[in-house]
Amino acid sequence: MSDTKVMKDLEQAFEAIRSKIPFTPKVGVILGSGLGLLADRLNIEAKIPYSEIPGFPVSTVSGHAGQFLFAHTEGGTPVVLMQGRVHYYEGYNMQQVVMPLRLMKMMGIETVYLSNAAGGANRSFVPGDLMIITDHIASFVPSPLNGPNSEELGVRFPDMTAVYDQHLRKVAKELAEEMNVNLKEGVYIQLPGPQYETPAEIRMVMALGADAVGMSTACEAIAARHMGLRVFGISLITNLASGLGNGTLSHEEVKECADRAGEVFSRLILGMLERDE
Repeated sequence: MSDTKVMKDLEQAFEAIRSKIPFTPKVGVILGSGLGLLADRLNIEAKIPYSEIPGFPVSTVSGHAGQFLFAHTEGGTPVVLMQGRVHYYEGYNMQQVVMPLRLMKMMGIETVYLSNAAGGANRSFVPGDLMIITDHIASFVPSPLNGPNSEELGVRFPDMTAVYDQHLRKVAKELAEEMNVNLKEGVYIQLPGPQYETPAEIRMVMALGADAVGMSTACEAIAARHMGLRVFGISLITNLASGLGNGTLSHEEVKECADRAGEVFSRLILGMLERDE
């Protein structure tokens, strides 16, 4: 057993659920706010609530169910879905935030699909757009790699030149064209939250080159690349960022837009899971 606390916690959690895992998943999917419709399109073979996993962080956000789901796609791809993620703003540290992803790696995944609901900081975006993440900015939140490095997970100084897999992005664009979906591309920035950004902060992130802003994902992508996973990231633009639209922002607005766009999003991700064999 590892001598780092991170690995000890992971190994304890994995041993507690090992017998409940029905197969070795190849792909992990983290479902963002309101994007749970994907799970409804799969024949779920097993569920493991987070509450049954020792030391596991539990989501406190409305719309996040809080469980691992196991299923095969129609083409036979073995998948584990994380229905409900945890966030830094809920009071967890970054090691806890990425613990679910690291546990999926221990289950056997080689690729992870990261999805989120995000605010559009690109003036050409409209609510309901889907944006492939080409790169991210994570400088405003702590790194999940802070502290002693667990060599079992990855190297001390991992390269982040190409976080988001180019082949998976190509597959997404090809599939979106076939589906007649106007898929955007851009840079995602993670901010701490939980408050929505001020107009001045949005002007700042636009100046930095961000196209979408949210409160998750980038830290998970860092942890995933640290472990050598292939990463695909996609944002559902649920609202225009502060100062770019009319009115105030609310979590209810985010969930409503995510629910409306859930069908297209689900078909795109399912198509990718079938095609990327």
